[in-house]
Amino acid sequence: MRIGLVCPYSLDAPGGVQVHVMELAAELMRRGHEVQVLAPAPQTLALPPWVTSAGDTVPIPYNGSVARLNFGAVVARRARRWLEAGDFDLIHVHEPIAPNVGLLTLQAATGPVVATFHAAMDRSLGRELLAGAAGPLMERITARIAVSEEARRTLVHFHGGDAVVIPNGVDVAAFARAPKDDPRFAGTPQAPTIGFLGRLDEPRKGLAVLADAVPRVLEAVPGARFLIAGRGQAEEVRRDLAPHGEHVVFLGGIGDQDKAAMLASATCYVAPQTGGESFGIVLVEAMAAGTRVIASDLAAFSAVLGSGRYGALFRTGDGADLARVMIDTLADEAGAQRRREAADAVVGRYDWSVVTDEILDVYDMALSTAHTRVNLAWAKPTIVGRLRGVLEERDRD
Repeated sequence: MRIGLVCPYSLDAPGGVQVHVMELAAELMRRGHEVQVLAPAPQTLALPPWVTSAGDTVPIPYNGSVARLNFGAVVARRARRWLEAGDFDLIHVHEPIAPNVGLLTLQAATGPVVATFHAAMDRSLGRELLAGAAGPLMERITARIAVSEEARRTLVHFHGGDAVVIPNGVDVAAFARAPKDDPRFAGTPQAPTIGFLGRLDEPRKGLAVLADAVPRVLEAVPGARFLIAGRGQAEEVRRDLAPHGEHVVFLGGIGDQDKAAMLASATCYVAPQTGGESFGIVLVEAMAAGTRVIASDLAAFSAVLGSGRYGALFRTGDGADLARVMIDTLADEAGAQRRREAADAVVGRYDWSVVTDEILDVYDMALSTAHTRVNLAWAKPTIVGRLRGVLEERDRD
């Protein structure tokens, strides 16, 4: 089938939604579908031929972070032209109820539309103000997906209705086969390594919480090293950590291969985020890489980690409790091994092969509701394909 994917955030800024859209597009194309992506991107950014830029962006504070979005009449015209040129069987818009290209595409679309909701929040003045006006737009959506129960709860709270929960996808095999002895990241029992990945100057990523835990951990484990990867300056945190010298290493922004190597080689990975998280894809990546995982007990993180069965949890925002859990995790090899084995047994649920099957099932439902023919690809059949196969088999008999 011909599928149009719309990403709300700029492709020049790394983020979970952008990665999700691009990797879903790649998997759909691998299965034989025709896919085009519409997303904000600067003119200087090299794009694949199947990606169309919706134009430059402006930074907008959103959900404790900064989202790079674009909006306005020019973007609306670009969206309409993209829709006309694509002649899509189905449009899949991500985060459509926000001032972005996804909302403009939703306004212009006339065929079936699937929408994925990623955000999770307890309060949002913007969402509350938009809730009433968003009603007619929500009615344009044929089927809804939420990436987690927290994202689903947010959607239902602000906009009503419901959604099927389908998590973010991960290339599990890529993280499983990443090198586990990269000398830049690997630790030893006497000198374990603790990894962190996130935008350094976004307070909700929790670097300050980790910084509070560092001296406490070093008192108990003097050889420990903290590997901090991510863009941003965070000058105040850097000053606080400077006395610990070579025990704290700032890696800057790292690419996908280095991220996988760090997750696979480090003794453990820490996710000290303080809020605004709807899923926790890096937790899944760390589970797939086989490292020990420690995370704040946010509802979304606890869900991914099976309430502590697949990784250790600490009280959100509590540096002392994070230090305690890190020290226990580094010392308890048997407990860490149990969690790793439990994580290995469930992490395949997040592989793109599984996630894409579920998304295609939603596509089939949306197309069926819209009385539109489904053009099946050569790969694994979806619900409609399986039903068709059963009927054809019955006719042959």
